[in-house]
Amino acid sequence: MTDLADLTATDLVAGYASGAFSPVDATRAALERIERVDPAVNAFVRVDAEDALGRAAESQERWRRGEPAGLVDGVPVSVKDILLVRGGPTLRGSLTVRAEGQAWDEDAPAVARLREHGAVFLGKTTTPEFAWKGVTDSPRHGVTGNPYDPQRTAGGSSGGSAAAVALGAGPLSLGTDGGGSVRIPASFCGIFALKPTYGRVPLYPASPFGTLAHVGPMTRDARDAALLMDVITGPDWRDWSQLDRVTDGFRDGLGGGVAGLRVAYSSTFGSQVAVDPRVAAAVRNAVERLADLGAYVEEADPDVAEPVDTFHTLWFSGAARVVQHLGKEQREMLDPGLREICDQGARYSALDYLAAMDVRMALGQRMGRFHNRYDLLVTPTLPITAFEAGVEVPKGSGQHRWTAWTPFTYPFNLTQQPAASLPCGLDADGLPIGVQLVAARHADALVLRTAHALYEAGIAEGIRPTPGGS
Repeated sequence: MTDLADLTATDLVAGYASGAFSPVDATRAALERIERVDPAVNAFVRVDAEDALGRAAESQERWRRGEPAGLVDGVPVSVKDILLVRGGPTLRGSLTVRAEGQAWDEDAPAVARLREHGAVFLGKTTTPEFAWKGVTDSPRHGVTGNPYDPQRTAGGSSGGSAAAVALGAGPLSLGTDGGGSVRIPASFCGIFALKPTYGRVPLYPASPFGTLAHVGPMTRDARDAALLMDVITGPDWRDWSQLDRVTDGFRDGLGGGVAGLRVAYSSTFGSQVAVDPRVAAAVRNAVERLADLGAYVEEADPDVAEPVDTFHTLWFSGAARVVQHLGKEQREMLDPGLREICDQGARYSALDYLAAMDVRMALGQRMGRFHNRYDLLVTPTLPITAFEAGVEVPKGSGQHRWTAWTPFTYPFNLTQQPAASLPCGLDADGLPIGVQLVAARHADALVLRTAHALYEAGIAEGIRPTPGGS
């Protein structure tokens, strides 16, 4: 018999509608899975089983009456502990955030939309302190391990969400992405994640990292991501930069296929990046699948000159702003790496920041020109697979910051384009490999449609960890 914890959100909703099982059944299965797998990976900050089962019972009654509240009524979901969920604290992985003395009575926009649609909240997932880096460990909650090997990193900064989805601890999760933070852990953990066009999913409170930061779905596949996008893109007056809602919805065109699409394949960003040969081979196989499905594919590198200094200026300045209010004693409580980039960010001037914005705008224009010729850009999500947990960079790499091993992800936060990661294979150690799909701004539906076509073609077949860890 199929364990309900292994079903997608789409399959759960279909089962509720047919009466095959109930939201209470699915929620119990998810909670039992958390109890079994979380001690090995440390994906959850907090789980509220009593509240989840109460909401599931309410959902079950709505389904019994034939009156579901919305698209994901009764579906178990988790939320990265960066986003507000009313009724409990949002601690952001930091010892400097106090749980007491605050009302915690407000939902982030995406959370509010999920609540309106009847979702069952399981709990909050782990994040590095203030979501500052591409792996998930924090002074407050420790290290999050990879579902395939808990001694390796889940990636970050949405590592808890990725590990939870991969292990069946709820099929849907909300993550945030400021430089790859849904795509990095999706690649390392073998799940799907989308960084939507900036503004497509409303965000509140505004991120200190400004318009680099996006909210995105983390799911088992593209079909579930389209479902979640149809929920969380609902308007919210608290985000003044939000885009108009997509009229047709993201599920409507999901089955349109890729025949005739103009696809650019860049394996190394013009030889700027050293890619593990096992990663390169798996990504090339994904590109060949697109060609077999009718896409026109050619190798072409976007004109993306190494923008890491530009990204660091914006990212480190944002980090400095996050901790600006802290006194000396509180600063000593911070993750040492975070403290280091905050000190660097505080030294930038307004002119430095504006110069970085000039570079960012020019990069956006170049990518706009690139997408006049190509509908889609395909790259590896990451040049490597998951490395040892608890460190910012692979040991012995000679690298210093996480951006050194994420060259394919953070540029598209600068340009605000939609970008997704989906699994396309396993390396010799059985660790997932991710392929990244990037489209022009506002072409989120195209990214989802292409990812769905690859899933339907079997690109991710067999890529699931064993529940309970390795």
